[in-house]
Amino acid sequence: MSRAALLARARAAAEAGMVDACTIRRATGERVSDGYGDVTDEYVDPDPYAGKCRVQLSRYSSSSETDVGEDQVVLLAVEVQLPMSVVGLEVGDEVHMTASQTDPDLVGRVFVIRSLMHKTDASSRRPQCTERTA
Repeated sequence: MSRAALLARARAAAEAGMVDACTIRRATGERVSDGYGDVTDEYVDPDPYAGKCRVQLSRYSSSSETDVGEDQVVLLAVEVQLPMSVVGLEVGDEVHMTASQTDPDLVGRVFVIRSLMHKTDASSRRPQCTERTA
């Protein structure tokens, strides 16, 4: 089997395991007030990606606890696996989980891309992310 054929099979197998759905959003840097004290980020339109994905605990780093002011924040290292056709991701993009076949607690979670992993012959795109849990 050729290298190209093997890579195509690996990518198809990786995508077959992506049974969750997510939307990747990119903040513009602008914030909007609703006039009642709530301020939200504005995002680029259209979103950089919406579609299938898979969430795994990262192999590359561990969780850490950080004190921010008087609040303790736990940062969990998470790998979000995406099809290789997803391009143009940036550090700081947000992964909003919209559906999960196997873990209903994933829905509504937001992961922030902290690093982009690049390599030759990858079967999926695997940005490393953190989730703020507190």
